[in-house]
Formats: sequence, structure tokens, C-alpha cells
Amino acid sequence: MGTCHSYDPASPRAPSRCPRFFVISLAVAVLGAGLLPSAQADTRLYTKEQAFAGQRVYQRACAACHGTALEGSESAGALRGAAFLDKWRGKPIALLHGLTRSSMPLDAPGSLSEKDYLDLLAFTLSQNAYSPGPSALVADSDTILSEPDADEPLEFAAAPADEKLFVEWLHHRGEPGASNYSPLSLINASNVKQLEIAWRWRSDNFGPGIYANLQTTPIMADGVLYATAGARRVVVAIDAASGETLWMHRTDEGARGENAPRKGPGRGVAYWRGGNDARIFVITPGYQLLSLDAANGQRVSGFGQAGAVDLKAALDQDMDLVNARIGASSPPVIVGDVVITGSAFPAGGAPPTKSMPVGNVSAYDIHTGERRWVFNTIPARGEFGHDTWLDGSADYTGNTGAWAPISADPELGYVYVPVEAPTGDFYGGHRPGDNLFSQSIVCLDAKTGARVWHFQTVHHGIWDYDVPTAPILVDIEHKGRSVPALVQVTKQGFTYVFDRRNGEPLWPIEERPVPQSRVPGERTAPTQPFPSLPEPFAVQGVGPDTLNNLTAEIHAEALRIVSEGTTGPLFTPPSLITEDNVGTFTAPSAAGGANWQGGVVDPDTDILYVSSTNTIGLTGLISDPQRSDMRYILNRQKTPGPFGLPLGKPPWGTITAIDLRTGKHLWQIANGDTPDYVRQHPKLKGVALPRTGHDDRAGLLVTASLLFAGEGSGLYVATEGGSKFRAHDKKSGAILAEIELGARQSGIPMTYAINGKQYIVVAVGAPNQAGELIALTVPDSAQ
Repeated sequence: MGTCHSYDPASPRAPSRCPRFFVISLAVAVLGAGLLPSAQADTRLYTKEQAFAGQRVYQRACAACHGTALEGSESAGALRGAAFLDKWRGKPIALLHGLTRSSMPLDAPGSLSEKDYLDLLAFTLSQNAYSPGPSALVADSDTILSEPDADEPLEFAAAPADEKLFVEWLHHRGEPGASNYSPLSLINASNVKQLEIAWRWRSDNFGPGIYANLQTTPIMADGVLYATAGARRVVVAIDAASGETLWMHRTDEGARGENAPRKGPGRGVAYWRGGNDARIFVITPGYQLLSLDAANGQRVSGFGQAGAVDLKAALDQDMDLVNARIGASSPPVIVGDVVITGSAFPAGGAPPTKSMPVGNVSAYDIHTGERRWVFNTIPARGEFGHDTWLDGSADYTGNTGAWAPISADPELGYVYVPVEAPTGDFYGGHRPGDNLFSQSIVCLDAKTGARVWHFQTVHHGIWDYDVPTAPILVDIEHKGRSVPALVQVTKQGFTYVFDRRNGEPLWPIEERPVPQSRVPGERTAPTQPFPSLPEPFAVQGVGPDTLNNLTAEIHAEALRIVSEGTTGPLFTPPSLITEDNVGTFTAPSAAGGANWQGGVVDPDTDILYVSSTNTIGLTGLISDPQRSDMRYILNRQKTPGPFGLPLGKPPWGTITAIDLRTGKHLWQIANGDTPDYVRQHPKLKGVALPRTGHDDRAGLLVTASLLFAGEGSGLYVATEGGSKFRAHDKKSGAILAEIELGARQSGIPMTYAINGKQYIVVAVGAPNQAGELIALTVPDSAQ
């Protein structure tokens, strides 16, 4: 969400995006018990100059949640009036200051300057009719708040344009919990039809050639966007209002970069600030962690070796620093004073060997780069989970990286790691056992790396059903109480919901028997975990009723195609290619269901919105000793379809709204218009076609007012994409407005406000066209 530098002393219930309210409640309880020292009452606590300065801080950092006049909103309490006074009257001013400084902003407590915190508090007091005085407010004041002494709040002149609403976007998915939500509503149902392009930023010259699939989501801090671009993952700073390039940082890693398994821009950067210091962290394609000065893009000399930490060397796996095929595609995550990194590998369908590096999770001191801890995603001997690797397979199996973004709860001090499959994706005969912590959600203590809890979404994975996206952290109402939850959408079309403190599921999860493999050497897990709720959001399994039925002839041809292979319910195993079998038809395919675009959650309504596809994949195994020392690997083949049409029935791309309070669907719509090749197909001449959607997932953004979605890019693991960007009604999914982008959405949208104007920025690309960042807004007269 847009950063909400706020405290909520008046709210009876912690708003889902400001959960630190319980700290204030605890402090009030302590006061009531007489455990804090007594002090003297006074009203003239601050100077007028402090209040004037605090007004600017408030408009920049707090107004998005608490309103421009401190009136509050449905998700953040009022900071003026009876509710505020009833809560704090008779309490020491030092307590209010201390709690604000230690807990806000939520994503970076204590990151404002001491002056800003004091000025902010002075402004709050001024708007509650406390008069200014000759002495400045100080942090250690033991003065107790008494009744206000003035008849009216202190008056302020109207703020000039450059002091209007200012809301940042400080994390890859808005905030550490990855909800991709913003409280902004300057762009809303009344004006969204006027959405227009404010500026375009092109990445043509930020690499040795054009790079179309720009998946970056920028950070916005202090009026500057920070993003990545090009094959070398150049870091750029861009003026958030104009799109002007301010600086760039380019790292040429030579052969190391050329050997990287995940070249290109990746998905962005991480941002940290403390006082007047601000830094950008990025993982290079060659797997180095860089710390850059946010002001100029220069490396921070005191971090690691000349501003870089060699992540390959830090994993203690004796790997070739130039040739080892380990890298990263997602940004690191920051919790307190540690920066935590995941990893990514080449596609795992046909690895050249069963022995690969292990994608352990590692953490580093944010100031020095010193390694703090490493968590083994394949447990070492003596560690919990090692016994789930039979026949010594833990000694040579690799992968199990965290290529999707890692989420964090700064208050709990936990990070939530989505872990991928082990080597290889579709054959597990070399690694018998359930294979912890592959394809699991793992909760770790951010300070120590100790495991707190875990849940394995797929036992002994052989479908490439990685945990593909950042876990979403949100407080939801469940059975009459507020629960700090973790929401995980998956490739297999399931949504798992847990209490993020301890991993307890909010709805029962049943281990159900699944079909067993007939591939020699494979030992399939006998059961897999099926959540009772929420309801699945994608088609699961392949049978006659899941095939393309736009006409009887098309359906008959689809039936003929699948008759040549193996079909069955979800978790039907891959099969060997023979004269009588082309492989196993699976739904969802190995790409999902959901993928890295994931879902978004509106914390005010507890509604999850998830973008997914209903495409059928084909997984057939072959033996090829010239390519791999594994017994069997995936045979890359395109899934055939009837007369060149998709094999599965439409809709092929969807957006689903799920009520997280009940686990039930609220609505599901096709996302994207029917592709031209379908509408113009000769077999469909004269047929009234439904809106089918595209076969790619779209990145979503949810705000206080609207749901925004593109149509996907079709540039990776999909064939179709669209160039429309749409605003949807959150309650119904109805399209309220759409704009032509001129290219396909390739990144996840983000939003911010600067100078009282809201912008939405989204990355786009198209075949043979360099990726761009496009900023959208509505005219000044409409905001």
C-alpha cells in the first residue's frame, strides 16, 4: 500500500494495515495500572513554528490514511476530536511521542527524523485545540495532557500545491506484507474515465539490446521512482512527476553475468532509509547484492567489498563464482537492520544433472554487508526435515530456491519464504521422500533465521507447482475475531490461509489420496493437501467437461487429442512418452493457475482478488543421457489444441474475487477480450462467442476506490497478452474504464501521490519492443 506514516490511538480495532495499535492499548493498560511515573499537566506544549512544520509532515506522510483534516477514515481513526482526547487526556505526552516514534511508519519504524516526529505531534496537538507556547516540544517531556485550553484548533493557511497530499510506495508490493493495496482514492469511479498517460519512460538504451519483458515494479520514495531495466539489470532513478531520468547505476559482470540463469531487469529493488540516509538494494543477474546511495546511485563503500556482497561465496557451497547457475529475479526484503535474499535457477524441466546448487535463504547486515545467517532450504544432517530426503538425496539435490518475493511482518519480526521445487521439476526418482522444505511456505525469524513454522503445499513435487508469489499478510475477520493472517495463492488454483503467527490454518486442510506414478523409479507421495476453503479459483484436472466446447466439432476434436495421452484429476503424475501416450494433460498447467503476478487484498473488506489462467499443459518424460544424468527429463512440447484453438474451455484468463471472511467466491470474470485469432477462426464463423480472456495472468492493483488490471504480456509462459488497462468495480468486477497502453502490461502496477496528484505506474512491453514504464493519471481538474 502507499506508506501510511500514522498512529491510530482512537480506533477500537487495529486497522488491518496499521496493526501496531495493540502496542498503544497495552501502554494505556500499563498507565491505568499506575506503572508509569506521575507528571504535571500543562497545555502550552509546543511552538507555533513546530505546528506549521508538522502540518507539512502530516500532509506528506499521514493524510492518506487519516484524512487531510485528521478526520480519520473507515480504516484509520480520527486524530482530532473526542475519540483522540478521551484516549489521551491524562496521559504523559512522552508516551504518545514514544509510541509514535517506535511503531510508525509501520514498514520502517523510527525512519522519520526526530524533528519530524516532534513537529508531527505538535501539529496533532494544535488541531485538538491545545495552544502553542514559547517553548518547543521535547521528546522526554513528562507533561500530562489535560483539557485543551483553546476554543478552536490552530488555524493554518491553505497549503500550497507542493505541500498537498504525498503518499509513497516503499516496497515491491506496496508494503512488506505484499497486499498491493493503496489507501489512495484521488483516482476513483467519478473520474477514472478521464485516465490518461502522463509520461512514458523507455528502456531502449539501458542494455546491450532491447529487453521487452520488463517485469519491474518501481519503488517511490521522496518523489523519486527507483526501478530496474535492461539485460544487465541497470538501476535507474526517475522523477516521479515528470518521468525524467535522474541517475543510473550499471554493473557489467562480464562472463559471470552472461552465465546468469535469470538475466534481465528482474522485478525491482528494495529501499531502506534511516534518518537522512537512504539506500537502494538490488541483486544483480550474476548474484551479487549491491547497496547504492539513493541520492546518486553510487555504491555504499562500507557495505561488503566496495558496496557489494558476493552471494555465491556467502552460501558456503564451494561453487564456481563465474559459472554456477544461481541468481535471482525478485528483489530482497528488508526487516529492521537485515536484508534478506532469495535465489532462482534455470528452468528445471530438463536439468543437465541431478546435482545442483541449493537456493538457501541468507541475510546480511544492512550497514556492513556482514552475513547474519543462512537457512538451509534442504536441511543438513541433524536439522529438522532432513529425514524427508531418503537414500542420501539431500547430499546432492539442489534448487529449492525462493525465486518469488519474500514477505515480511516487521512487527512480529518474521519473514515468509515461498520455496520452489527441488531438482528436477517433473521427475523425483533421484530424491525419494517428501523433500522439505521444497514447495513450502517457511516462516523464519528475521534476526536469527530460525524456523518458526512451515507448511508444504506439495509433497515430493513433480508438477512444477512452486509457491509462485509473495505470501500476502493481512489481518482478517474470522469467526468473529481479527486474525493476523497469511494468504497464499498457488499454481494449482488453491488459496491457503493461515494464522501467520503460528501457521495454524483458518480452515481445515485435508490430506487426500492422489493418483500414483508409473514412471520407473518414481515414488509419488500418497496424499496431497487440499484446503476446504477458500474455494479454488482455477480449473483443476482434465476431463471431458474441462475441454474446449465452443462447438460440438471443436469439443470432439479436443476429446480425440486428449485420448492420445493420460488425463485425470489434479495431481495426476507426469507419464512417459511412448507410442501410445503423448504424456499427461494437466490443469492447471505448470505455469498455473496463479503465477508471480499473484493476488491483492483490500484490507478494508478482506477481499482477495487473484488473476489466473485456465490452460491445460502437457508433461511427457523421456530419457536422454546426452542431455542429463537424470533418468528422465521433460520433453518440451507444445500442448496441441483443436484446430489450433486452446485445448481447455474458456474463460482462459480470469480475475476472481474471494471473500476471505467466508472463503467463498464473490465474482469471477474473464480478463481480456476474446483474441482476434479466435474471433476470426473459420471454425467459429457465425458462433456467438463469450468473452474468453487471455491465457496470461495480469498484475493487479487495489486501492481504496478501485481494482486495476491489465491483460498480461504473453511474453513468457503464455502466448497472448493485451494492451488494455482497466479499472474495475471492486464489488462486481464490472469494467468502469479502460485505456489503451500501446503495449502489453508486463509488470505489476503501483501507485503514489505527489503534489496532490495520484499516479499509477505500470511496466509494459511487446515483442521486439523495449520495455517501458507508463505513468497514468487524471487531469488536475478531476482530482
